[in-house]
Amino acid sequence: MKYVVGLADEIGSGDRKIVEVAGRSIGIFNLDGDFFALRNRCPHQGGPLCQGKLVGILEATRPGEFQYREHGTMLMCPWHRWEFDVRTGQSWVDPFRWRVRSYHVDIEAGSSLLADGRVKGPYVAETFPISKQGRYLVLDLPNMK
Repeated sequence: MKYVVGLADEIGSGDRKIVEVAGRSIGIFNLDGDFFALRNRCPHQGGPLCQGKLVGILEATRPGEFQYREHGTMLMCPWHRWEFDVRTGQSWVDPFRWRVRSYHVDIEAGSSLLADGRVKGPYVAETFPISKQGRYLVLDLPNMK
């Protein structure tokens, strides 16, 4: 089922609009003219995910040398600061920043690690197809039963 959720020009680049569609709260994000839709519910503990802060990724190749990349593509849940990629809904964890005592070790294929040392987190936020049709943003939701 398709729903018109607003005009494309009412959401500026780097901004969002939270809408209610078919009983679901959904955040519509504009990342440099590309639109993405995420359910406004953190899969970690149900927080209002789309009300969180948009951040990028800070990397350090060595002490004192920092690079900030992917500005504003990561959404940080306001409850527990879990980070989700707005484009895919995938959560990401920085194993060097979020440390806890480990009790179990698995051997995994190297393909599960990214070049920058991040590991996919256990959660994926629910995403929905959104398109720009003329001046309007149209959200495509699966049929509700």
